Amino acid sequence: MIRLLFAIVAGIVIGGIVHLVSVLALPRIATQDAYSRLTAITMVNAVTALPSTEPGKTLLPFMDPAFALAVCRYDLSNGPIKLAVPVSQSYTSVSFYTRSEVAYYAINDRSAGRRIIELDLMTEAQHAELPEDEDVTAADRLIIDSPTPTGLIVLKALAAEPGLMQQAQATLVSAQCGAPAEPPGKKGTGKR
Repeated sequence: MIRLLFAIVAGIVIGGIVHLVSVLALPRIATQDAYSRLTAITMVNAVTALPSTEPGKTLLPFMDPAFALAVCRYDLSNGPIKLAVPVSQSYTSVSFYTRSEVAYYAINDRSAGRRIIELDLMTEAQHAELPEDEDVTAADRLIIDSPTPTGLIVLKALAAEPGLMQQAQATLVSAQCGAPAEPPGKKGTGKR
């Protein structure tokens, strides 16, 4: 009886360990992750609108049909990028993910407090290279440090009613994701 109980407990423990290892390893070894699926239809450092959500035909998991979606597949190996997203009529959010789909930052139109969400995205090393003058550290400039040089930025705009979907999509299409017009930290000098 004790041997049978011991075998059952050992089977449960081994099964739990195998389950935990497979759940933790699967995202790292999966070949069709979100980044890979979006590589075929997106350009690097550019905003691409995603098609409307239909049952069984979604590019990303958990897509809500009430939201217009766009993505920017970024690569920071050539330098920082600037993101500018106009705010839609109802609600706009921007989420940042690493290449392995780990979320590391999110912002929405309520927390931005403006009609446009603007920020600079760079690696920690690129951020460390910025000069420490007051133009760079101004309170109105949002700098996000990416833990990896590649990843995804997911832009969402809510269409509160089905008739507002085109307006929400137009908002995201006008978003910009790319190299800044001038290098960070080299804004026009207003000092004398």
